Amino acid sequence: MSTETEREELLRVEDLRKYFPIRGGVARRHRGDIRAVDGVSFTLNAGETLSVVGESGCGKSTTGRMIVRLLEPSGGRILYRGEDLTAARGGRLRALRREIQIMFQDPYSSLSPRMTVHDIVAEPLRVHGRYRDGGAARVRELLDLVGLSAEYENRYAHEFSGGQRQRVGLARALALAPRLLVLDEPVSALDVSIRAQVVNQMRRLQQTLGLAYVFISHDLSIVRHISHRIAVMYLGTIVEIGTRDQVFTAPQHPYTRALLSAIPVPDPELRGERERITLTGDVPDPSDPPSGCRFRTRCWKAQDVCATETPALTGRTGDGHASACHFPDNDLAVVP
Repeated sequence: MSTETEREELLRVEDLRKYFPIRGGVARRHRGDIRAVDGVSFTLNAGETLSVVGESGCGKSTTGRMIVRLLEPSGGRILYRGEDLTAARGGRLRALRREIQIMFQDPYSSLSPRMTVHDIVAEPLRVHGRYRDGGAARVRELLDLVGLSAEYENRYAHEFSGGQRQRVGLARALALAPRLLVLDEPVSALDVSIRAQVVNQMRRLQQTLGLAYVFISHDLSIVRHISHRIAVMYLGTIVEIGTRDQVFTAPQHPYTRALLSAIPVPDPELRGERERITLTGDVPDPSDPPSGCRFRTRCWKAQDVCATETPALTGRTGDGHASACHFPDNDLAVVP
């Protein structure tokens, strides 16, 4: 891939929000909103992997589904190659969806049990009118691309292992030759050894096809292996964003430090060298988030200003590493 292509900004998310209304009573009156995503902004370049990490319920998957327009945003903009995805309708949205695809978490439920592997992979080609012109050959090419033999194409999804099913899902996502893939926890349902195989396959495909990934995960070991940049989410907002090495070796936000401290250390002799940070208290209600900094109710560094002023996601070192904290860490945190 050329340097010029690598520098192309493919995706820009600006102040993205998704509120789910809460209704109650006989009249189903509006009683508030669950702020699943509340002001998320980031960019993604061609050929790059941006991983979005955080605890369950932080808004990672909701963000990914809005990027592919499976969910309609409550506010903000999603720009794909400079074009506003949130304003696209009809035929234009259909055309843009060829370039942006999603791969789901659970290979057991995301593939139809009534369709053969051939039909599963061919379905996007048929929907977009591309099957008649060499569609059968394209299916075999895609299966080979993800490491599956063409002899499997007449089998059904239940005849495969979890890792093989997820490869089928990846082949389906690649059918229309997209430029951007949203990978929503793509390996969390797989055994550890199979996870590594699937992730390595994704990396090879990225290098071969020039793909960009939004990789959604809570597994920081996998994230460290596949990412170019990382965005850390907490309660619907991004609290830190930077390159992989910046986030792993010099985390600025207390929440990021807590997440990194929970990564398992395989060498018993090294376990005592890293401080384990245990967060106290429950995750706040997303329909009524805390004032000021949303993490302050669980943060050991919180002071009065944290309750009254919302910290901006600000870079302090001039190298793209930004955090939303009034008292960011600047010291190195060694993460084995």
